[in-house]
Amino acid sequence: MIKKIIGLSILLTIGGILLLSFTTKKSIDFSSYSTAGLDLYYVAPNFNEIETEEEFVSVELGKGFLGFKEALAFKESRGDYGVENQFGYMGKYQFGRGTLALVGVQISKKDFLSNPELQERAFNAYLSRNKWVLRRDIKWSVGKTINGVKVTESGILAAAHLAGPNAVKRYLRTGGVVGFEDAFGTTIRYYMKRFAGYDLSSVSANRKAKA
Repeated sequence: MIKKIIGLSILLTIGGILLLSFTTKKSIDFSSYSTAGLDLYYVAPNFNEIETEEEFVSVELGKGFLGFKEALAFKESRGDYGVENQFGYMGKYQFGRGTLALVGVQISKKDFLSNPELQERAFNAYLSRNKWVLRRDIKWSVGKTINGVKVTESGILAAAHLAGPNAVKRYLRTGGVVGFEDAFGTTIRYYMKRFAGYDLSSVSANRKAKA
């Protein structure tokens, strides 16, 4: 009988110790943890911009105007003058009707798609117009780094072809806070990175440029 009482006492003692170990867990003091001084900003990738297709690379065309426009055309349409996408953007450089009207082109879709020379003139005119609209932003922003991308003139003008010059202005003047993405999820930041470093000094800035 005594042995049973002693055994029961030992079991109760062990049980009490175990119970206390679960009910008196020490609380964690978070007061010493701080994010002060840490750079918590990062750019998450847009998976619509992670491409598996090959990029247009040509040693012969180089990093001047010709290399720029052909690289941009390859991204827009793979260089196809006769293509129209599901949103109605047309030709080698994927122009919308509103953009074409800005540079004086108001003809039928059929006529535009069958006229490579006119498409090239429209591209040249729109590029010159955008360079004039963004002239101050090019002067102020080239050389800066925004959202991890070094800003170049060619990157700015490529982004203007994608999003329009006013959207690029907002992007640059807010330090990349106000962005833009097209119907395919392509962003200003992506175009500024992909088309950086081309020499477009031969392109004149002309507010009234027409095709």
